Amino acid sequence: MTTDLEVLGQAIKRAQYRNHRTMDAALREIGVSLVQWDALRAIERMPGASGHELAVATFQSDQAFGTLANRLVDRGLIARSAGRGRRFEHTLTEEGRTTLAEGRQLSVGVLQDLFAPLDEAQRTELLRTLRALTEDA
Repeated sequence: MTTDLEVLGQAIKRAQYRNHRTMDAALREIGVSLVQWDALRAIERMPGASGHELAVATFQSDQAFGTLANRLVDRGLIARSAGRGRRFEHTLTEEGRTTLAEGRQLSVGVLQDLFAPLDEAQRTELLRTLRALTEDA
C-alpha cells in the first residue's frame, strides 16, 4: 500500500499547528507569544548573532525578525549592540533570561500532554524520522 503523501503532509501540518496553538496559549500566561519565546531561545543559543542569522533560525524574514526584535528591545527582553558594519548583535537581558526560564517551565507540561499519545519508543522514532527529513533543510 502506498502512503498518500498529501495526507502525510497535512498530518505533519496539523501536528505542528496543534503544537503552536497550545504552546502559544500557555505562553500567554507569562506575557509572550510562541514567536517571541522562540526568538528568545534562538538568541540564547546564538548570543551575539545578527538579525539575519536569527531570522533564519526562527523561520522568519529579515524584516519580520527586525520588527520582532524591536518589540523585544522595547519590552526589555533583549539588547542590541553595534557589531561590524551595519550588523546588530542580539543578547538576552536578565528579564529575557527570566522569561525564557518561565516559558521552559510552562512548556514541560504542554509538551508532555502533546506527546502523551506516543510511548517513548514512538517518540524516539518520530524524532529520528523528522531529523531525517530536515537535516539538510
